[in-house]
Amino acid sequence: MIIPIEYYKKIVEVLPILCVDVIIKNGEGEYLLIKRANEPLKGQWWVIGGRVLKGESLEQAAKRKVKEEVGLEIDNVQSMGYYEDSLETNPFCSAIPLHSISIVFSTIIENKKMVTLDHQSSDWKYSKELPTDYFIKPFHNNL
Repeated sequence: MIIPIEYYKKIVEVLPILCVDVIIKNGEGEYLLIKRANEPLKGQWWVIGGRVLKGESLEQAAKRKVKEEVGLEIDNVQSMGYYEDSLETNPFCSAIPLHSISIVFSTIIENKKMVTLDHQSSDWKYSKELPTDYFIKPFHNNL
């Protein structure tokens, strides 16, 4: 279920947003990156990802975001850790900072598959490096 925009604006004002990020690597060790067409991070190369919807598991959200954003079907995803950010910009271009927490997944595709971008991205590429300010914090198992 998609949140009506007026409610989502209010949520962004008071709560962190739960997201998933998906790091896709090909057989040559390159990462699939998209160039964001909207805020936050407009114009920057980034990994695929976005909000988790109510009633959706994290793994389902990861698979959905990949299908929506680049048109790829992925089967095997592994959780890697999390990425947390507080950005000065938000999807509404208002003065309210965006606090997001992303559970990071990874998957491997066999070759350089062609992608089909949705409206959220202006370009795509394979890169040997992830964005320099993308710091994944691993989960710790202290049991």
